[in-house]
Amino acid sequence: MASHRRDQAVRAAVEQGLLSPDQPVVALLDTAGVRASAAALLSAFAAVTDAPVLHAFAVKAAPLVPVLRLLYEAGLGAEVASPGELALARAAGVPPSRTVLDSPAKTPAELRQALALGIAINADNPQELARLDALVASAPTASPIGLRVNPQIGAGSIGALSTATATSKFGVALRDEGARESVVQTYLDRPWMTRLHTHTGSQGVPLALMAEGVAAAYALAEEINTKAGRQQIDTLDIGGGLPVNFDSDEETPTYAEYARLLAATAPGLFDGRYALVTEFGRSLLAKHGTILARVEYTKTSGGRPIAVTHAGVQVATRTVYAPESWPLRILAYDADGRPRTGPEIPQDVVQDVAGPACFTGDMLATARALPLLRPDDIVAVPDTGAYYFAHHYAYNSLPRPGIHGFTVTDGGGVTFATVRRPQTLDEIVAESGGGLADALLD
Repeated sequence: MASHRRDQAVRAAVEQGLLSPDQPVVALLDTAGVRASAAALLSAFAAVTDAPVLHAFAVKAAPLVPVLRLLYEAGLGAEVASPGELALARAAGVPPSRTVLDSPAKTPAELRQALALGIAINADNPQELARLDALVASAPTASPIGLRVNPQIGAGSIGALSTATATSKFGVALRDEGARESVVQTYLDRPWMTRLHTHTGSQGVPLALMAEGVAAAYALAEEINTKAGRQQIDTLDIGGGLPVNFDSDEETPTYAEYARLLAATAPGLFDGRYALVTEFGRSLLAKHGTILARVEYTKTSGGRPIAVTHAGVQVATRTVYAPESWPLRILAYDADGRPRTGPEIPQDVVQDVAGPACFTGDMLATARALPLLRPDDIVAVPDTGAYYFAHHYAYNSLPRPGIHGFTVTDGGGVTFATVRRPQTLDEIVAESGGGLADALLD
């Protein structure tokens, strides 16, 4: 099981020197878990439709070329939202036919590149469509083109991640006065537009609300096709955003649960008339990543123990700045990488787990009951495979940690493959203008 593989990997990371006094923070990725999640996604939708489905991984969730290659080999494509993400997908070998470009701020150069390559484009607004009008007229393209719409069905529990509110910055707001009629006419005026896109899901959004957003897009596609007198829209991009359980090792909700709910909510979506695109990200990677950090010092303040570790805001930015929305579990291991569990170890010591950055709020966990941490112990932060260790925040010029994929053999051996090398101090200096030291001098 995944937790057993994690324990084996923590011990091996210490034994093989990936985590050490010189490298006091490291990130691990369970490749077997990633493959299993990809397989679960493919099988969940295959169980409810025979139509073609492109599962395009949201690159923003883990912008790492080896991860994108792993997912591509597992049958997924890529959803990109910037020139950088597109470059990563191309470097991973993801072909244009399995790539989707989404962004609310695409430049003319981005659009020209996507059209030249034949990458699918989801336009965000009428002004972008005006640009596409000119570009499509000037040069033939194989790119499928659609429009993103916002069904305005409401927010989940995390407002900053809710994309289907009345005032969301994404897409065309369908419930604004005259908007729906305008969208229908937009398609009738552009017979080359064959896709429709919506994205309602994200962390904190319940499955029923996600399904309601997809159903709204399906109903709009039916209306457009009826008024066009043909099936002009042949593909629905229903986005991603399956939430993740951060409370335990249980992987809930499941793709199968969501696919069944969609089939019940909008059955016509799966009757074979529409090809589908999904854009899942966090749910494919989060449960399979673990950050490890050494405890450097321990102290007591106000009567409460504090463990000062090497993992904080630089790797867990969302948790540090919004701990109520993004709480993370903390697991305790000894200096040799063995779980600190058992009847002889007290489990009810309330303590803080702090990061290394120079501000008070740099906390991985506050007032958390754990085995009393000691110097040289290891804290493991599970569920961090998406939006955590790949999204470095350079506070205090702390270096990016190394990232290593791991595989556990049947005999219990652990092999590691480097996904991203630890950042060196020379690289920090170079990125910070080290070669331009005299640039501001007279």
